[in-house]
Formats: sequence, structure tokens, C-alpha cells
Amino acid sequence: MKFFVDTADVAAIKELNDLGMVDGVTTNPSLILKSGRDILEVTKEICDMVSGPVSAEVVATEAADMIAEGLKLAKIASNIAIKVPLTWAGLTACKAFASEGHMVNVTLCFSAAQAILAAKAGATFISPFIGRLDDINLDGVQLIEDIRTIYDNYGFKTEILAASIRSVNHITDVARIGADVITAPPSVIKAMANHPLTDKGLEQFLKDWAKTGQKIV
Repeated sequence: MKFFVDTADVAAIKELNDLGMVDGVTTNPSLILKSGRDILEVTKEICDMVSGPVSAEVVATEAADMIAEGLKLAKIASNIAIKVPLTWAGLTACKAFASEGHMVNVTLCFSAAQAILAAKAGATFISPFIGRLDDINLDGVQLIEDIRTIYDNYGFKTEILAASIRSVNHITDVARIGADVITAPPSVIKAMANHPLTDKGLEQFLKDWAKTGQKIV
């Protein structure tokens, strides 16, 4: 499974990237706002740091304008994945970008039917938002399973990028199903290392080691 980091915080990306925990990055207008930086500047810095895909999102709502914005974003670096919303205009833009060899991340997916359309339009990645489905008492993880089954049935090459990850359980659940990629905030990825029994065991080891009176260095 590939790990994408869902942030525009360059320092947080660098920390995870140095540990080999970053296969790509996803950004969106809300994350750019949170960073407080110019979209072109911060995206270029991220692209220079990370070798994998970096999703940069268009903000237009009409296909022609999406295409113009996407082509400008694609000029930032060769590893840009142009991010478009799962609307009819977004699918039109996706087809145009894919036809020119650009990576495309189709975002805000909430149904298997939408995921089929994205694959048909040539999306590199489909981003189902599982946390937001959970918020309205629908099963976000089930959506990942449905898309996995459908894509496998027909040999679609579009990668399933599980998004709106809220917890470590989300990550392990979609990994078990076979999501190709997850994108999560740095805090959730780092939380994967946490377990109370690890903490308890380490505490006991340190107490016992102190009693030996020894030092390693």
C-alpha cells in the first residue's frame, strides 16, 4: 500500500519523507489555506521534496476553466497529479488531461457509480471520501470494497486512493480490502505506531534495565 500525506505543511511532509513513509502528497484548497502560502510556491516546494505524485487541485467549476487551471498546475513539476472534482465537468477535464498523458486524481467520490465514471474517463486515482460518508451514517469502508470489486471485475487501472481518513482503523480496514493508496494527515500516519501494550512493555524493559546498573554506551 502506498502512503500519501494529506497536507500542505512542508515540515510535516519532510519528517515523514525522511523516514520513507511518503509515496506522494495530496493537497486541496482548504489545506493550501491552512498553510497560508501561495499555491504555486508551496506546491513546487513539495514536488521538489517528494518523488511521487503530488495532487494539486483546480478550483474552477466549468470544464474549459478546469483544463486551463490544470495545465498551469501541471507545469509546476513532472510529478503533479491534477486534481479535479467528480462532476461532469471534472470528468470532461479528466479525459482531456489523461489524453495528454497527465496524472489525474478525481476527488470527492461518494459512490461506486461515480468511481466507474472516473475510471472510464482515464483517472489515475479515484479518491473516495470514507470519513465524510461515516459522518452521515453511511459505510465509507464498504464503498472502498465495492469499488475494489468493480475495478477488479473489469480490469480498470485506476488506483483506489482512500481519502478522508480519520483513524488508524480506517487505514487497516482499507488495506485489508485492497485499496492501492491511502492519504491521511501526518498525525494519523504517526498514530499507527502507537499501542498501549508497546508503551507498557517498554516501561517494564526500562525499569529492569535500570536495575542491572549497566550502560550500552
